[in-house]
Amino acid sequence: MKHSDRPQDGEPRHDAGAPDEAPQDATTSSDEHAPDGKQISRRRMVGYLLAAPTLVAAARFMPAEKAAAEGIPAPNIADLFDLSDVLNAAAAPTYGLLAITIDKQGNANFQLPRSENGQGITTAFTMIIADEMDLPMSRVKVTLMPAEPKLLFNQLTAGSSSVFTLYEPVRRAAAVARTQLMRTAARELGVPARDLTLKDGVFTASHGGSMGFGALTEKAAVKRMIEFQPKLKKAADQKLIGTEQKRVDALDIVMGRKTFTMDLAPAGADPTMICRPPTLNASAKAIQNKAAVLKMPGVTHVLLVPHSDDVQGGVAVVARTFGQCIDAIRALKVTWSKGSIAGRTEQSIKADLAKAELPMTPALGKVIEETFTFNFRSGSALETNCAVADVRKDKAEIWAPLKSPQWAQGKIAELLKLNIESVKVNVMDGGGSFGRRLFCDGAFEAAVISRSIGKPVKLMWHRADDARHGRHHPLTTSKVRITTGGGAVLQYDQRHTAVPTDFTQGLGDYLTAAETRLPLQNFAQFSQTVFYTTANVPYNFGVVTQLLNEIDAFNTFNTSSVRNVYSPDVATATELMVDRVAKEFGRDPMEFRLAFAKDQRMKDVLNAVKKAGNWGRAMAPGTAQGIAMRNEYKGRTACLVEIDCTPATVNRKIRQAVTGPRVTKLVFAIDVGIPINPLGLKAQVMGGAMDGIAQALTYSHHLKNENFVEASWDNSAYTRQWNTPPVVEIIVMPQTTDVAGGAGEAAVGTTMAAVACAYGRAMGKMPTEFPINHNSPLHFEPYPASPPVPEVPADGLERAGIKRPSAKKKRATRKKKRTTARKPAAKTPSKTTKK
Repeated sequence: MKHSDRPQDGEPRHDAGAPDEAPQDATTSSDEHAPDGKQISRRRMVGYLLAAPTLVAAARFMPAEKAAAEGIPAPNIADLFDLSDVLNAAAAPTYGLLAITIDKQGNANFQLPRSENGQGITTAFTMIIADEMDLPMSRVKVTLMPAEPKLLFNQLTAGSSSVFTLYEPVRRAAAVARTQLMRTAARELGVPARDLTLKDGVFTASHGGSMGFGALTEKAAVKRMIEFQPKLKKAADQKLIGTEQKRVDALDIVMGRKTFTMDLAPAGADPTMICRPPTLNASAKAIQNKAAVLKMPGVTHVLLVPHSDDVQGGVAVVARTFGQCIDAIRALKVTWSKGSIAGRTEQSIKADLAKAELPMTPALGKVIEETFTFNFRSGSALETNCAVADVRKDKAEIWAPLKSPQWAQGKIAELLKLNIESVKVNVMDGGGSFGRRLFCDGAFEAAVISRSIGKPVKLMWHRADDARHGRHHPLTTSKVRITTGGGAVLQYDQRHTAVPTDFTQGLGDYLTAAETRLPLQNFAQFSQTVFYTTANVPYNFGVVTQLLNEIDAFNTFNTSSVRNVYSPDVATATELMVDRVAKEFGRDPMEFRLAFAKDQRMKDVLNAVKKAGNWGRAMAPGTAQGIAMRNEYKGRTACLVEIDCTPATVNRKIRQAVTGPRVTKLVFAIDVGIPINPLGLKAQVMGGAMDGIAQALTYSHHLKNENFVEASWDNSAYTRQWNTPPVVEIIVMPQTTDVAGGAGEAAVGTTMAAVACAYGRAMGKMPTEFPINHNSPLHFEPYPASPPVPEVPADGLERAGIKRPSAKKKRATRKKKRTTARKPAAKTPSKTTKK
């Protein structure tokens, strides 16, 4: 091989002493240009063969050469460098540690450094690897990687960034493996690589000989690292990417075979729960009846768990069953300190937010202005907070559905005063996340309790605890001013004022790592970073300013980056004002949006829902259509809904349920650039749309007596079956760019905004507080805050509409069973008896 100071593209790159031989089909990849105008260079990413007994392949970015400075255009920061770019910048340095291993059975194995919480990323990466390697999906094994400190900032699941950040390195690693296997097969079969065909993991030569991945993997292994550029498949040759594929774990889920955290049963790990305080973030000072509770059936331990920045704490109860834990918690008498929000009410918080609002840009024309309020809502996942911990004197092992496991590993080591190498954190599949899994408090509590009692524990938060003491989307106001003149929009100003969003557990470290790459790095810190890299106005509205002010005095609430973070509120306020300006201009809301949309991709998703949803059709009084669009996560979304606000629908009666207006039709178009799995995208959109409907109409929490009133999903009034749209159509746009954008959160803000716009048109008045029913009387009788968990209901049959058997019928049934038991068993014929 001809050597130079810098190997040419297509030539192998070697460590000293590595074999000087390049794969035969390694080629130079051309630069790709996204329609957005951003250049994506594959030359920055190189492949590796890693030293191992069997074939192991990886890929990483090479440092980019510094480009000449260009003028910064006027659009939002998010149009130039969004949250996806932030997370990608933090993760990129350790892409080379992500490897695909081919085992002797010919399977491709990949440990995914992300958390699977139902979003389907294990299926997506199974497809990516299988497609690039010409393997059946059943031969690709994607598992969740335990916490790995060497990954630095490449083990975070947030910001709908998993596919965007990992698509290119994982695909390239798969191409490296395929290239090396083909090279080895050509050598073993005695033919040029071009004479081989590959199907289902088997190479077949022109003379009829064949070898599979399993037979080749040891022969393809290398003793020293080799670096080269593999040849990626052309889009036309991809067989799986862009096709609808069922989840790889779907059957296991519906059959109950999939293992979640609470399914684990380590030897000696007993059920554990914590008695929480009656007010937010109070501390347990003393247990008044510890001895009596310890005598209750099944109870083995009762102990104080101190409150701290990382551990919410309270009084832990360990028992033989979770039912016994609940009984003990209800019997506990605890002395509590004052909570962290003493004296605060919703009304006082809203008044303080109004005082803290940042000033608007001076207006240069006619002003249209409104302020919108978005109340607290829960960020709880369907699976309540949980963890299993086994802490010994010199080591610890944790199991939990964590989205920032690497950060959790470091904090647990700090809490337990252990070396980080002595703490193993296993990432479990989770039953939903919505930002809740970014917080590791359950894992921290389990670790502290296990250390205290000297045995493993299986910790579960009660649903009431997760609803009240878990993480919430912060109470927010958003003031929007649009200035018009001469038939055009001259200025758009938005001032977002809020209770602070807590980014400190894990995500903040990633943002800090990336901050030197951020524009306006002197003030882009944590919440500001997230806001400025997600907030945007998808319209050509002249001079745009969007500012965030979070009040430090309210940093005592348990908040989090709940699904879609700031975007639902930002988008809803924006789209409602777009409707209002369109009305001022005397223009149709759809046509107005099409006229002012920033790019063709936005117009395409709008036109897609316009056609499929039959925009502008005649609607009955009390019903209306609504439209919204969004530019986020490297993609474009548009949502058209129809809503029914007629009295017959609004006043429906369902026991202990919120009814109200109902979205009767939802049409959603999503453009993610490269749609990996359209079926998975549709599922993501459905879930996000239900979030958006809930946040617009019914879903919120009420703060009273220094705690939240709601203690269950029913209380919180999330979208239920009686409020879901009977008609749902999701349009996945064909590939538009060479970037695989995010979809996990993309539907939330767009749907919420569309529903709000539809409601305003149906009612003839623009709504300004969300959800729209927040100030209505409660639809439930609140559970008390002390004891913190409600009694286990014993009326399940009645709730299901099943009549309980009478005492007389029960006696008759018992008598029949006794009579049957006394009857002699029928004789079994002997083996020699003829039938």
